[in-house]
Amino acid sequence: VQLVESGGGLVQAGDSLRLSCAASGLTFSNYAMGWFRRSPGQARDFVASITMSGDLSSYAESVKGRFTISRDNAKNTVYLQMNNLKTEDTAVYYCATYYNYYVGSYYRPTCPDEYDYWGQGTQVTVSS
Repeated sequence: VQLVESGGGLVQAGDSLRLSCAASGLTFSNYAMGWFRRSPGQARDFVASITMSGDLSSYAESVKGRFTISRDNAKNTVYLQMNNLKTEDTAVYYCATYYNYYVGSYYRPTCPDEYDYWGQGTQVTVSS
């Protein structure tokens, strides 16, 4: 299984970025997907997650209304649209997979320990 994130960069506060995570080596539609982030010296924090089908999603309070997670199962890709970025959003962003044993499950974990595979991360830096 390989997850490759892209789309990070250096932006100013108030700008937008869209992160992508391309997955290979798995049946993508069998996995819920999550985005997490880690700031220097901090633990890996939950950002957003989405069900296998893409019908339902969850967000950290700090990003609600600004970030949107989505997926395209035909392209084996999950996205994170980030609008109105703030300096506190600066972090390395990771995507991760969660295998759902039940077809049609709405479960989309928020705890990083539940996830199976991780990408290498992409840096997002927001300047003031």
